[in-house]
Amino acid sequence: MAVHLAPDKLADLETAAALVQPGSTVALGGGLSARLPMALVRGLIRAGIGDLHVVGSAHSIDVDLLAAAGSITVCEESYVGYEQDHGLAPAFRRAAQEGLLEARESCCDTILTQLRAAEMGLSFLPVHGVKGTDIEGLHPEYSRVTCPFTGHEYVAVPPLAPDAALVHAPVGDRQGNLHIEQPYVLDERFAAASAMTIATVDRIAPTDEVAAAGIVIPHYRVAAVVEAPFGAHPSSCYPGYAYDRAHLASWVAAARTAGGAQDYLRRYVTGVDEDGYRQLIGADRLEHLTGYRASDQAWMELFR
Repeated sequence: MAVHLAPDKLADLETAAALVQPGSTVALGGGLSARLPMALVRGLIRAGIGDLHVVGSAHSIDVDLLAAAGSITVCEESYVGYEQDHGLAPAFRRAAQEGLLEARESCCDTILTQLRAAEMGLSFLPVHGVKGTDIEGLHPEYSRVTCPFTGHEYVAVPPLAPDAALVHAPVGDRQGNLHIEQPYVLDERFAAASAMTIATVDRIAPTDEVAAAGIVIPHYRVAAVVEAPFGAHPSSCYPGYAYDRAHLASWVAAARTAGGAQDYLRRYVTGVDEDGYRQLIGADRLEHLTGYRASDQAWMELFR
C-alpha cells in the first residue's frame, strides 16, 4: 500500500483517469445508486482503458456502463442492478451471458474480509458465510482452513489489494483529504487496501473545512483528486443531490439492446466531456436533484 504525500494533488479528469492502467484491479466506491464514481467511470471509457478486474459491494450503472463499453474482463460484486426501480443491469447481464466478461459473484462481507487481510499484511483471513455455497466454486483461490482451537472449518480467503480505488466524495481539499457522509460502504477499506485512491469531489474546499466536517479518507491514501460537480450523477451524493431516477430509467431502457447501449455511450460519454455531459442533463434537472437537501424528510420522500 503506497503512501502519497504530494502537497497538491488537484488534477483534471483525463489525467486522473489515465492513472488507471489497462488490466488493473479497480475497486469502485459507493454502492447501488449512491455515491458512485461516475465521472471517473465515464473518464475511463473515454480513454479506452479496459481489461479491468472490477470489485465492489453492490453496484448499478457504473458497472453496467463499463460492461457496455467492453471495459471489464472480471467482475466481483454481490449484485449489479437497480433494486426495485429497474431490476437487473441489462448490459452487464448480456455481457455475462455472452461470455464477454467473467462474473465471479462474491458477497460484501467476504470482500470486506479480504480487504482487511490486505490492510493487516496477512496471507488470508477466515470467513463463514460463503461456506457450502456455489460462491466457493466461482473462486478457486479460496481454500478451507480448520480452527486450531475449535476444530471448526472455515473458508480461507486471500487478501484483496486493488491497484486503484475510485471514489466520489461531496467535498475534499487539494491535498486529497476527503469527507464522506455515512454510510461509507467499503470506501474506507478500499482506500486503505489499494495501491492508490483516485477521487472526484463535488467541491474543493479549504483543509480546515474538510477537517471540521470530518476526514474519512486521509490525504496520504489519495494519488489524485478532481473537482467534478455532480460527479456521482446519475447516482446520488448525500446530502448534496438525489439520484436521478428518470435518467437511470432512460439508460436501462436503452441498454436492453446492444445498439441502444452504444447510442447512449456515444451521446453521454464518448461524444462529450463532463461539462458537455452536465449540459445534456440540463441545469434545471440538476437543480431539481439538489432540492432534496432541504431536509432528511425530503430525502425520505424520494423513496415513496
